[in-house]
Amino acid sequence: MRLTDLPLRQPAYVDLIDWDQLSPSEGQRLREFGLCEGASVEALHHGGLFGNGPIACKVGRMTIAMRRAHAAAVTVRTDAEASAA
Repeated sequence: MRLTDLPLRQPAYVDLIDWDQLSPSEGQRLREFGLCEGASVEALHHGGLFGNGPIACKVGRMTIAMRRAHAAAVTVRTDAEASAA
């Protein structure tokens, strides 16, 4: 599932990042925050009107704000999905 679809407060792991959807500078910024395949993530809050704005995420031990378009490039898996596979 996409990071944008992850329920709030549900721990997950980054499965895949579509770096082609991001500009080089955006990709570099996310890498500097520790967002890479295998990193632990958790959606904490959806901002904006009706929750369609930026997403506050916990990446490892750090909390970051991420644009929704950037979060859509991140595919995550939960422990439940990993157990079912």
